[in-house]
Amino acid sequence: MTTEKNKKPEFFENNPFDPVLAAIGLDDKGNRKDSSLEEKKNSSGIRKKKAGFYLSLDVLDRFTRKFHELKLAGIMIENKSAFIEAALKFALDDVDRGDDSTVLKEFCE
Repeated sequence: MTTEKNKKPEFFENNPFDPVLAAIGLDDKGNRKDSSLEEKKNSSGIRKKKAGFYLSLDVLDRFTRKFHELKLAGIMIENKSAFIEAALKFALDDVDRGDDSTVLKEFCE
């Protein structure tokens, strides 16, 4: 007689939980879940999410210094997030240029 404690798992049973979808933040229909505490909407209703990556100290110092220089010069930059988002959009547009991309040349030298 087997007890519930020794019952072997059924690996091919119909289970609505998909670990891959859960890991990438999608529900069982492939829609993005809004469960992140770090995700929020700004005043214009655009959804934003905190990003986690590392920057060299030199780049981070240069970024911070340039942000404050622009603020002191009267440039209307809302915050550092808006500044880095604009810089990333510019860099991504440059990468889309393919062989003419300045950013891609950094990695090909």
